[in-house]
Amino acid sequence: MARPPSPTLTESERAILEVLWDKGEASVREVTDELAAQKSVAYTTVLTMFSTLGKKGLVSHRAEGRAFIYRATITREAARRQALDHLLQQFFDGSPNVLAQHLLSEHDIAQTELKALQHKVSAAKAKGRKP
Repeated sequence: MARPPSPTLTESERAILEVLWDKGEASVREVTDELAAQKSVAYTTVLTMFSTLGKKGLVSHRAEGRAFIYRATITREAARRQALDHLLQQFFDGSPNVLAQHLLSEHDIAQTELKALQHKVSAAKAKGRKP
């Protein structure tokens, strides 16, 4: 029985989208060649992944001769936002505050990065919106 599609991007799906985001559009062969530079990957596997991405509405294609040329229908920023929203819901009860506290307590953050974050918080408050 087939595994249900993941609600978030899998590592393989993200790798394919990274190629499309960098190139704008590409064929399955071009994406396979690009991915094969990092690790061995089969053309048929990439073709299957494109089918899954298409079913999720994350890519579209057009015919060019006998090949399909694919492009991402989601931006890198939108994919990051969806992944972060999923992470917030799954592990932090939907609270950006709890996530931020976790990051501050579990990771070393340089003083310059903390100042930059404080500046963003102050700017968001000045605009009358949540940081």
